[in-house]
Amino acid sequence: MPTWLKNQMRRAYYEKNREQIKLLNQCWFFYWRKHCS
Repeated sequence: MPTWLKNQMRRAYYEKNREQIKLLNQCWFFYWRKHCS
C-alpha cells in the first residue's frame, strides 16, 4: 500500500470519517487490481 494512502487511511480512521474510509477502500481496491493482478 502506498504511503500516501496509508496516511489518508490513518487520518480517516482517526476522525471516524466513514465516507472517506469507503472512498479510500475503493481507491485501494482499484489500485491493487491494476498493479497486482
